[in-house]
Amino acid sequence: MATLLYRIGRWAFRRRRLVGGTWLAALVLAGVAAAVAPAGEEEDLSMPGTESQEAFDLLDERFPENNAQGAEARLVFQAPDGQRVTAREHRAAVADALDSLAGGDQVASASDPYEGGDVSDDGTIAYSTITYTADAVDLTGPTKSALEGAADQARDAGLTVEIGGSALDAEEEPGGTTEIVGVAVAAVVLVLALGSLVAAGLSLLTAFAGVAIAFGLVSALAVPLGLTSTVAILALMLGLAVGIDYALFITSRFRDELARGSEPEEAAGRAVGTAGSAVVFAGATVFIALVGLGVVGIPELTKMGMGGAGAVALAVLVALTLVPAMLGFAGRRVLSRAARKAARRAGERPHAVPGASGRPGLGVRWARFVLRRPVAVLLAAGLGLGAVAVPALGLELGLPGDESKSVETTQRRAYDLLSEGFGPGFNGPLTVVVDTTESADAEAATASVAATVRDLDGVASVGDPVLDEAGGTAVFTAVPETAPNSGETKDLVNSIRDEAAGVEADTGAGVLVTGTTAMNIDISEAMSDALLPYLTVVIGLAVLLLTVVFRSVLVPLKAALGFLLSVGAAFGVLVAVFQWGWGADLLGIEQTGPVMSLMPILIIGIVFGLAMDYEVFLLTRMREAYAHGASPGEAIVQGFRHSGRVVAAAAIIMISVFAGFIGMSSPTIQTMGVGLAAAVAFDAFVVRMAIVPAVLALLGRRAWWLPRILNRVLPNVDIEGEALTGRAPAGGPGTTVSRLPAGRY
Repeated sequence: MATLLYRIGRWAFRRRRLVGGTWLAALVLAGVAAAVAPAGEEEDLSMPGTESQEAFDLLDERFPENNAQGAEARLVFQAPDGQRVTAREHRAAVADALDSLAGGDQVASASDPYEGGDVSDDGTIAYSTITYTADAVDLTGPTKSALEGAADQARDAGLTVEIGGSALDAEEEPGGTTEIVGVAVAAVVLVLALGSLVAAGLSLLTAFAGVAIAFGLVSALAVPLGLTSTVAILALMLGLAVGIDYALFITSRFRDELARGSEPEEAAGRAVGTAGSAVVFAGATVFIALVGLGVVGIPELTKMGMGGAGAVALAVLVALTLVPAMLGFAGRRVLSRAARKAARRAGERPHAVPGASGRPGLGVRWARFVLRRPVAVLLAAGLGLGAVAVPALGLELGLPGDESKSVETTQRRAYDLLSEGFGPGFNGPLTVVVDTTESADAEAATASVAATVRDLDGVASVGDPVLDEAGGTAVFTAVPETAPNSGETKDLVNSIRDEAAGVEADTGAGVLVTGTTAMNIDISEAMSDALLPYLTVVIGLAVLLLTVVFRSVLVPLKAALGFLLSVGAAFGVLVAVFQWGWGADLLGIEQTGPVMSLMPILIIGIVFGLAMDYEVFLLTRMREAYAHGASPGEAIVQGFRHSGRVVAAAAIIMISVFAGFIGMSSPTIQTMGVGLAAAVAFDAFVVRMAIVPAVLALLGRRAWWLPRILNRVLPNVDIEGEALTGRAPAGGPGTTVSRLPAGRY
């Protein structure tokens, strides 16, 4: 693989105008496609195979008229303190507000709260349901303005009015202040790590190009593939993070080769052949882990995984082709003036290694410290991560609704008003579907089911059943006494399903519980059940791949255990922040509750690949040094000397990018930003920088042991670029190439 990538790097360097022009054309085409494509819809989560999804499918089949319904809004009215919303003047204000909506474009109906009984028992709060003929993304500006105008009209009459429902929902758009800060931090780190504005700018430019193409493609395919804004933002987040990192790794190796006396074209080829090999492996691990999310069976999670995997694949292609092409334009300017002078001196002395003399760097000093005290470092790091992971034992999964939005939004205030007026369970009603096609008396069977549900503890009210045209299916609503995400509501859903078995036996009717609340409960349970199998697959894949790469048994096992520690600590942070509220105000998180049910598996998939990035880039240099005769301890020092600074810079960049998304208003994106930033911080700086060298120091030569039978059957992927060792330079007469072992970056 190293030889092939070496040729690709040299070709891209020579044909830099062709390569740059091709990527520019791809960027323009992706931008145009995204601009002309219609906006995608924010679809509800679905989970094939669950009872709630089966009920939804049955409703779609038996009540087809409901399929044509579009967005929905709720105008929630509250009377001033000491007054009732049923007073004559307030009834008139409500009627005037609703009349302003009647007959409007895209408005299907607007209910009268006084005729429908949608008034709280104390008479202080009422609501009207407005249905539209179009989905939320298709509602026009005038339609939304009319809804907001109706609310303002009632406010002018003295009422408190808030708007709930999906009508005002908008797709989350990137570009917030915290994201800009995150990218700015990444730029500063690049400048400090590379010591050159040209080199830093090149890494950022190529990463932006790749992520812009990925974002444009996801936006263009949103409607055909049913992709949501969350998929686009995940692609942006991952593409930007890994794109900068991969460009950094190859640029850093290119600078190293230049400093050792190579001609620029030869340096580009060797950079792509060595660092590029590690980029391919690292990108492949992230890609496989993200695509593997499809085995969970949730369409939205599958789409998120595919979108992120596509962005990572593009980042790898950009790193292997566009980065060496841009290096061709930059040439030796990626080096600072001092480095260029040192390179000229190194050219006169080909065997000199820049930086080999003088005071050792921080990475070397840290490695030697760990070698002196491996047990103390291992215990401190391991126990520290274990302590941070303790809150993860109380992890609760759920799906956020309007209750998780900022109190500054009208949707959240509408949610709170409805909870105040009609009880906390009003915002999470359960839909009970009764299939009476096999029942002798449909009406009696439906009445029996309704009575059974009404008698259960925790049920606030049960609505009147509605029959389909054929009379074979009935549906009614059961309102819990508790909030949608509470444990009591989950127990109630399970109680209804337990009681349904007896009703089915007595009446022959099938009973299914669904609705948004029941679906959320089913998805959360499915995620909990799938977590361990998915983690097992990911860990098994990590051990297998690392065994092939490092020709070792103990190194992969150590890497897998370290990955578990970092993921566990990240889950502990999620519980502490989003469930317990620790630091929530500082991060702008206004509502605590269960952790987004998709997050654990999503974080495992993403962090698995990123953790392998750091493992490969750090341990490749250690293995190379050991293979060339260095002692186990000196091999550790060599690994930190050549890769420690780059890996640390890459981790800080990735943390900055992920943390930049915490400021977005979407709870899903906030959770993802916190979880990924914490996981990368723990994995890079605690696991890879402390636990890994400590374990290697304790194992000594045993760390690199591989049974002979495995040594014979395992393929040699040559990730260190050993095939390039001794290769004659292709730069023509006068070309100077250092004769150092290949694979050093």
